[in-house]
Amino acid sequence: MIVFDKPKSLTDAPLHYCPGCTHGIIHRLVAEAMDELGIEGQSIGVAPVGCAVMAYNYFACDMVQAAHGRAPAVATGLKRADPSKIIFTYQGDGDLASIGTAETVHAAARNENITIIFVNNAIYGMTGGQMAPTSLPGQVTQTSPYGRDTATQGFPIRMCEMLAQLDGASYLERVAVNNVKNVKNAKKAIKKAFQNQIEGKGFSLIEVVSTCPTNWGMTPEKALEWVDEKMIPYYPLGVYKDKYAEEAAK
Repeated sequence: MIVFDKPKSLTDAPLHYCPGCTHGIIHRLVAEAMDELGIEGQSIGVAPVGCAVMAYNYFACDMVQAAHGRAPAVATGLKRADPSKIIFTYQGDGDLASIGTAETVHAAARNENITIIFVNNAIYGMTGGQMAPTSLPGQVTQTSPYGRDTATQGFPIRMCEMLAQLDGASYLERVAVNNVKNVKNAKKAIKKAFQNQIEGKGFSLIEVVSTCPTNWGMTPEKALEWVDEKMIPYYPLGVYKDKYAEEAAK
């Protein structure tokens, strides 16, 4: 009896991510949600620049490559061209919360019927560990060797909190994948975001607090602990907006 198997929505290609990186967990959760909803054959993923730039190698559905930060705009075009397709983007924080901030904000404001998977590991991973818009105050990176100084470098951007102020955004939730409980909650949130799109409920974004052991300069085990100790206190988990649930509760 098989009790654990590879999702059909993942290819057999070996993942290229660093040891301890949680991109692989998030990939699996996205693929499991697609399998359970039976949408792999009608889904199109959009991957821009960043550590997930080669996501097209791993997801078995159709994939489109977008310029840095432009995935929500590309996803908007795909969804409007063929509303029957399930469109999702898979983006890191350096992509979505920096060069792609405008595309994200305006897609949410328009309540585009797309799903965004937003991986927040508080650093630019692929390009060598520079400070990202989500890097924590005091966090040491390649471009903040003495720690992020908020007096000169500003404060981190909390995307879920910011987008929750927009009337258009439908569903926003922040999750994490650093322990079994959080992984299970992340799976539920990702599946709900896809289900919302199937039901035509509009813009859904799932922010996944993730790790980057290599650029954090930590062991994989310590990186998971750092998520609990540092990341989650600054980026609290939970639902930041669920328009339809709020309306039903009135």
